Amino acid sequence: MSTVMATNKQSSLPLCEKVPAKSTLHRAFYLIILFLLISLLVYRVSSLRSHGGIPWLLALLCESHFTLAWIWSTSTKWKPIDCVTYPDRLLQRVNDLPSVDMFVTTADAELEPPIITVNTVLSLLAVDYPANKLACYVSDDGCSPVTFFALLQASKFANLWVPFCKKYHIQVRAPFHYFSNQSYASQKGSPEFLKDWQQMKDDYELLSRKIEDAARKGVDLTGEFAPFSKTERRNHPTIIKVIWENEKGSVDGVPHLVYISREKRPKHPHNYKAGAMNVLTRVSGLMTNAPFMLNMDCDFYTNNPQVVLHAMCLLLGSRSERDSGFVQFPQKFHDGIKDDPLGNQLVVLQRYLSRGATAVQGPFYGGTGCFHRRKIIYGSSPDGSLLSEDLAQEKLEKGFGDSKKLCESAAWCLLGSRSESNNPSSILSSMEAAYTVAGCVYEHGTSWGSEVGWVYGSVTEDVQTGLSIHSRGWRSVLLDLDPPAFLGSAPSNAPASFTQQKRWAIGLLEILLSKRSPLITMLTQKLQLRACFLYMWLLSWGYRCVPELCYTVLPAYCIISNTRFLPKVEEPAALIHPALFILYNICTLREFIEAGQSVKAWWNNQKMGRIYPTCSWLFAFLTVMLKLLGITETVFEVTRKDSSSGDENTDEGEVTDAGSFTFDESVNFIAGTTVVLLQLASLSIGFVRLLRKQEHAVDGQGLGEVLCSVLILLHYSPFLKGLFGKEKYGIPSATVYKSLALTLLFVSALVQSS
Repeated sequence: MSTVMATNKQSSLPLCEKVPAKSTLHRAFYLIILFLLISLLVYRVSSLRSHGGIPWLLALLCESHFTLAWIWSTSTKWKPIDCVTYPDRLLQRVNDLPSVDMFVTTADAELEPPIITVNTVLSLLAVDYPANKLACYVSDDGCSPVTFFALLQASKFANLWVPFCKKYHIQVRAPFHYFSNQSYASQKGSPEFLKDWQQMKDDYELLSRKIEDAARKGVDLTGEFAPFSKTERRNHPTIIKVIWENEKGSVDGVPHLVYISREKRPKHPHNYKAGAMNVLTRVSGLMTNAPFMLNMDCDFYTNNPQVVLHAMCLLLGSRSERDSGFVQFPQKFHDGIKDDPLGNQLVVLQRYLSRGATAVQGPFYGGTGCFHRRKIIYGSSPDGSLLSEDLAQEKLEKGFGDSKKLCESAAWCLLGSRSESNNPSSILSSMEAAYTVAGCVYEHGTSWGSEVGWVYGSVTEDVQTGLSIHSRGWRSVLLDLDPPAFLGSAPSNAPASFTQQKRWAIGLLEILLSKRSPLITMLTQKLQLRACFLYMWLLSWGYRCVPELCYTVLPAYCIISNTRFLPKVEEPAALIHPALFILYNICTLREFIEAGQSVKAWWNNQKMGRIYPTCSWLFAFLTVMLKLLGITETVFEVTRKDSSSGDENTDEGEVTDAGSFTFDESVNFIAGTTVVLLQLASLSIGFVRLLRKQEHAVDGQGLGEVLCSVLILLHYSPFLKGLFGKEKYGIPSATVYKSLALTLLFVSALVQSS
């Protein structure tokens, strides 16, 4: 009797729980800062007549945006929630776990070396989940024979690596990271383990050498590699290869591994990563048609082997499917440089904003480390509006294309079935249909990229697709595990980080200016108000360069033109700016310390929080404006990935450069250099005026403007150092000359007008 009661009690326990986090003190800071911001705006408006002028009006407009952005972020961070999952309960309660299709995307074998992709794939193949319920699909948008060769070799190694990981319960299942830490070998200790460990290490080093040799010498394009002959990166036919098939359906074996390089032709738009994801979705829908999908960037490996079980706790254990449309894991980095010198690790943003978003409609889709319900990607709504007449063959073909097999698998998925009965006995039997749906003309006249699949129209297809899902009424969940679910690679130098930031800002502004803007979908669809605030805060990255740059230039403008944008010292309102400065810095510093970050990391993020908007985001804004005018088109720029396979293999120069602020001749560095030169010029002019003891200078030029100019120089200290640096640590002379010309033009215009 007691056994039955215990079993009943166990079955009644939840698979997941949402636990509110304490945030009373943070809320107090948020409200006080908001009160001060509103007070400042009221003062600005009420004193327009007495203090009117360009500086005052610009300050009002900029501070209005800052206040709005603060409202958006505060609304999202107001009630942070942590999700707790119980995979042990899942295993006891669910006898037949659902299938999961795992997608890995890579686009350039030079910028994203195949050894990185191989480690990601190996970590996925070795997760703690029945192998017959998993399939891994790799999209190679670079159509690289070296990438295919690397995966072929990896599949052979996987037959050794996967059993080794599961036999000894290895925690870290990306070989490069596992073997780079010698302490892992001493944790087990038994002679048998040490022998197997050394053998696996030798086998992995052999695998790495083979891939390096192939990258250096090339691959013989015969036999299995013949399809790669006479191909170009942007002009080639579809290539699909089943590298490994779990034919016997072994639970403890190696999951399916499929290589896909979709067809590309110069005159057909390929829609960047979104297009690749849609091909993966269609091909996997024919071969395995799992009800759940995990997508990964090639440089993010699985760090927690139970990650699929944790995700299933939310996807299967929520009160309704509506509450867990997709499960997003935070992006964390195995190579994160100490103190985050480039401000690109997003630790605090994910801790506070994403956790707070879970209490609203859920976090935005981050592009990697995310589990989706396939039927949601297929356009399903929480109310099941696609489950009646829309499943007619004619409508399915209009939405999904003229592949009858794909329409059949889509209908099965939209009905919500997790049965395997519609899957072919062998994935090879779907090859002919797979080639059809991977063609570059297959999507013409269908709903792919609009109502079905990943959404087109932005280089940040992840955010746009997540917005589309939320607009249909679905919710999402953030799940932060310990140890982290996935670990990736962050840009380790300034040029790469600036390129990444520019791409993000371009994509976000494209969304904001499109018909899918959250302001529109909130009114016409089911996007909630506070979810709209979250998206507006995020999408404002695209145009935030305008108020940020204006506010950055204002102190110099006022010093040179002998005007002011700050209240006079004798006015009570003069206390607002210092109070805001102090409270904001205390608030943000507290957030960083609570997140386990150092004071130096906080300061580095404060600096980069000023630099990125006025540099990378500025040129992103100009790029989108030129696109709207029909002058140029946006280009997807792939961020270079670090290919080091372990600490012992890392070049000494790379270690020295990691985190250092280096420069190149990119236009991204012109604005930052100009800001520094402009502040130096304004301070010099102010100093000369002070020496001359001109009466109008003392009366018009405020101490506050001078202090602001000095503070800006502190924030732009990497550029200030770059003016005196050498080689890649110095700003290129061409950039300095361009910035100097812009500075002289600005100063001369102000001097003449005054």
